[in-house]
Amino acid sequence: MVAGESSGDLLASRLLTGLRTRLPDCRIHGIGGEHMIQLGFDSHVPMDKLTVRGLFEVIPRYREIKGIQNTLRDQLLAERPAAFIGVDYPGFNLGLEEQLKAAGIPTMHFIGPQIWAWRGWRIKKIIRSVSHMLVIFPFEEEIYRQAGVPVTYVGHPLAEIIPMVPDMPAARNTLALVHNTRVIAVMPGSRMSELKYNTPGFMAAAKILAQREPGLQFVVPMAGVAQKTYFEALRHAAGAENLNMKVILGNSHVAMTAADAVLVASGTASLEVALHKKPMVISYKMMRASYEIMRHMNYMPWVGLPNILAREFVVPELLQQAATPLALADALWWQMNDAVYLASLRQRFTDMHHTLLRDTANESARAVCRLIHRFE
Repeated sequence: MVAGESSGDLLASRLLTGLRTRLPDCRIHGIGGEHMIQLGFDSHVPMDKLTVRGLFEVIPRYREIKGIQNTLRDQLLAERPAAFIGVDYPGFNLGLEEQLKAAGIPTMHFIGPQIWAWRGWRIKKIIRSVSHMLVIFPFEEEIYRQAGVPVTYVGHPLAEIIPMVPDMPAARNTLALVHNTRVIAVMPGSRMSELKYNTPGFMAAAKILAQREPGLQFVVPMAGVAQKTYFEALRHAAGAENLNMKVILGNSHVAMTAADAVLVASGTASLEVALHKKPMVISYKMMRASYEIMRHMNYMPWVGLPNILAREFVVPELLQQAATPLALADALWWQMNDAVYLASLRQRFTDMHHTLLRDTANESARAVCRLIHRFE
């Protein structure tokens, strides 16, 4: 198995939970993070060696990442495992899967690339690379079936992990936050490049919001020590060190539960916020050249997963030059103070949660066992 970032690590851990009960003596190894390692996964290299985003941001790391891919490929071609499972991270995993499948090794891809959001050219590579696809959104199943790719809808693992009714008081107790003062979770991303581009605007927006509501509390979950150190430096550079802000390691779900609203970078985290039934502003900045290329590839009007699933802008999206501090602050402020909108949004997100809820661990594990002819 290979997971290349924190969201994939969390999602893969659900699959591992199901596999461990069915294949208790199986060696499961490759590249993964802490959630996978806690379940007995053997990671050959630290997962953060692969964590990079953006077309141009990857260039300085290309040789290193390609070297990791080639080394793992050679090892697996010699070992010939029962199956290879790529967890998201398509730029790395699909290329590896293509070579392994051509050599007769069954390949599975968990979480389909967003061919429904981007130009569909990638489907041809998927056909060459993937023996079986596991998808986490219900509408994806028909897309892959029509393309001739064996597919199983397993639900979204996060819908199982996140409770239908999060316990805000308990979360605030855990984080030692004041109960009668509003809280905003600030989530600029888990990658260093995301922190670089998103943090300055997020901090400037937080300063505006703090001026409007003195006593407002901010909580900022960081994916690791390196990210926390870098964020603190960016926060200082933005002149936001005097904000009532608690920066924590991990515990992103606790931070979301504790919050009244969330300022979040586009990605899986935005879906996590929706499953916590919280209002949010989705934002993203990246290197301008990368953004221009990706903007022209995208053919859906939405970027954030909650809006894609709802098929409309249920929460604001502010991207690149539109993500000014004032625009971010205004969009979040409006949501926090519109009671009718908040009630409607909570119901939409509750309905979304029910749609995505399946026994993902067992459904995905059963599909793996069928692939390797060990079960059902």
